[in-house]
Amino acid sequence: MTSFAIAHRSVGPTHPPFVIAEMSGNHNQSLERALAIVDAAADAGAHALKIQTYTADTMTLDLAEGDFVINDPSSLWAGRSLYELYNEAHTPWAWHAPIFERARSRGLIPFSTPFDETAVDFLETLEVACYKIASFEMTDLPLIRKVAATGKPMIVSTGMASVAEIDDTVRAAHAAGCRDLVLLKCTSTYPASPINTHLATIPNLREWSGCQVGLSDHTMGIGAAVAAVALGATVIEKHFTLARTDGGVDSAFSLEPAEMRTLAVESERAWQALGQVRYGGSEAEKKSLAFRRSLYVVRDIDAGEPFTADNVRAIRPGFGLPPKYLEQILGKIASRPLKRGTPLNWDTL
Repeated sequence: MTSFAIAHRSVGPTHPPFVIAEMSGNHNQSLERALAIVDAAADAGAHALKIQTYTADTMTLDLAEGDFVINDPSSLWAGRSLYELYNEAHTPWAWHAPIFERARSRGLIPFSTPFDETAVDFLETLEVACYKIASFEMTDLPLIRKVAATGKPMIVSTGMASVAEIDDTVRAAHAAGCRDLVLLKCTSTYPASPINTHLATIPNLREWSGCQVGLSDHTMGIGAAVAAVALGATVIEKHFTLARTDGGVDSAFSLEPAEMRTLAVESERAWQALGQVRYGGSEAEKKSLAFRRSLYVVRDIDAGEPFTADNVRAIRPGFGLPPKYLEQILGKIASRPLKRGTPLNWDTL
């Protein structure tokens, strides 16, 4: 499992986490707002800006009955038809070029989630650096093969997927030409509960798939994302908006700019803190050895006088013998006069 490049940035365990700001439908059908989201993501320290490429007609049928209405009362979108929801949330294809241009000008890597083959063909004309596959499409193996055939890196969310389904997707992607693949642990509820997030899956998924693993995070806040980095996540994706109070189809579980800025900083700190398996003091800790306890004379001692619990104690600083030698020292005879505050060493016995 080696690192690879997406545009100008390396992604992998030896590099800081790749943080993706997902715009989704938070543009609220305003190109001006979409471009403001791009700027805010860049200012917040995200590394990439992701949108979604579909239309209501490429997603579903224009029906407002039966299977085509969201009937789950706990859903953010309860009572809405799929067509209506996707029509509101989609990013007009004519906006893709100006959004990508703005992102690149701000140092962000722009890319998208295609939901059908026509979207892939369109995105290829815009020279995207990589592709994202949504959890709900990761079992669409013809789409997986279409994207993989571009030869570009793929980032695949695995929400709801079984081991067998993930294995099918990985095999299909590799067979069709994808060499650089990241699997994202994902919980497909909106928002997601930390209890249902199961980050412990990350190292297991990495081990058996042989792929880099990250997190597509729908929980509130940044705690789950930072914890994922500590478990080896190399990519973090979070929905992003200017302000949740502005509304929008995904606003309720999206990060605001200050939160994204904190995520970018803290996820990199978590990665830096991982380091390597190491025991003993580091070079930076050497000066702190002085603050360990050690054996010191705490009352003036004459030559020939025995060491006792009254005249020798383990105190700070650490320039004397380690405290583990105290029992060996007690009862021994001082070789010379010792003033209070003298560190005990073997030549003082």
